[in-house]
Amino acid sequence: MAAPESAGTDAHQPRALSLRRTLLLGILLPVFAFLLINTVVLYRQALAAADTAYDRTLLATAKSLGEQLRVTGTGSELRVESTLLYSALEAFEADNRSRIFYRVSGLQGELVSGFENLPPGRSDIPQKNLYAALVNFYDDEYLGVPVRMAVLLQPVSGVYEQGMATIQVAETLELRETLARQILIDTLWRQAALVLVIALVVVFVVQRATQPVRALSQALGMRSENDLSPLPTEGAPRELLPLLDATNQHMQRLSHLLEHQKRFVRDTSHQLRTPLAVLKTQVQSAQRGDVEPRQALDEIGHTVERATELANQMLALAKVEQLRQEKSTPVHDWSAVVRLVALDLSALIAERALDFSITTQTAPVRAHEWALRELSRNLLHNAIKNTPPGTALTVSLVTDAQTAALTISDEGPGISAALRERLFQPFATEHRQANSASGSGLGLAICREIVQSLGGEIALDNCTQSGHVRGLDATVRLPLAPPSPSA
Repeated sequence: MAAPESAGTDAHQPRALSLRRTLLLGILLPVFAFLLINTVVLYRQALAAADTAYDRTLLATAKSLGEQLRVTGTGSELRVESTLLYSALEAFEADNRSRIFYRVSGLQGELVSGFENLPPGRSDIPQKNLYAALVNFYDDEYLGVPVRMAVLLQPVSGVYEQGMATIQVAETLELRETLARQILIDTLWRQAALVLVIALVVVFVVQRATQPVRALSQALGMRSENDLSPLPTEGAPRELLPLLDATNQHMQRLSHLLEHQKRFVRDTSHQLRTPLAVLKTQVQSAQRGDVEPRQALDEIGHTVERATELANQMLALAKVEQLRQEKSTPVHDWSAVVRLVALDLSALIAERALDFSITTQTAPVRAHEWALRELSRNLLHNAIKNTPPGTALTVSLVTDAQTAALTISDEGPGISAALRERLFQPFATEHRQANSASGSGLGLAICREIVQSLGGEIALDNCTQSGHVRGLDATVRLPLAPPSPSA
């Protein structure tokens, strides 16, 4: 039952967009649309060219008719006569596919010769005319057949009188349309060949242009699930370089995250094994009665406390990596966090009778409050543990134009050169004495991870006086958050 449901789900998913199809349609469709529009325009231009060519024949026919007119009579008996026979118009017919009709009207519009039922011609002569004659061309119908009409105003004169006769010549459109269609067909063949060439070129170019994308997809598909090595960028098209760079950066982040998770699991299993084994031994010893119940409970409580501290610090180290992946980070006042941490540890400071002093300045930094609190707590707690009772412990937070600097100064034994190299590594002892086995070894590692995630610096420097170490300065510098526009 699960298989059909999965198939139905896949059937309703939208199809992936094809880059090649998009390119082909995006290029060829506008070309086809342009050629279609060009074909329509070309056909109209062909008709106009045919009209221009054959209009000259109509004008020549009308002028020939005009040359055969004469004026006879005088006064009220004045009239126009024509001596042209219709058979003489056969010379102006191009072939048997077209027919010519004519009508000659006299001075008063009376029929002189020709076809009586030919519609009267339009008397509006264009002001701008291509011909040296008073002629007008237009499309009309005669006997239900479309015709091209030429109307010529022909001056005529006799011995005593003169006037203006009207000559109409109409020709059917078969020859014009045949010529226009022939021009169109010849052009369409050439355009079809052009479209074919363009389509072949576009397909070839698109195939060649998308080859790197297909090669990249194939290379990614053949990779193993654990292969997060960078993709090669040599020879890649310039348009793909941003995608490759972003992919490589993402793979680098994933690789770092996976490596951190592997290291976390490895370190957790290794470090928790020891306190759990000790706890098991202590419980077994208590059950056998090897030690007093009170002593056994104290030892078990001490082991549980160390294991709890270790687990909390390892979870804190994992949380630092989680916060590192977040894009948006709020702004917090570091000075307020430092004072709260000092207040939380005041009981421990009083227990060791330390001469404690704290001075702070407002320091807005872009960081999660948890990260600032964990950083400050680890540094201050480490200083309290390593400062001899009754000595001074100073906390100072100052700012300049770009950074905020937290300095915790104690009067402890300082650190040796050998310990300095590995002090920030996970599970290196945090105590200043190299032979000390106490401490989980994660506090300073957490501090370093937090500082690096916030784009800052951390340093541990011995304070010397007269050539002798008199304490340690733990200094953290973080960039100040830029002021908000509203401020």
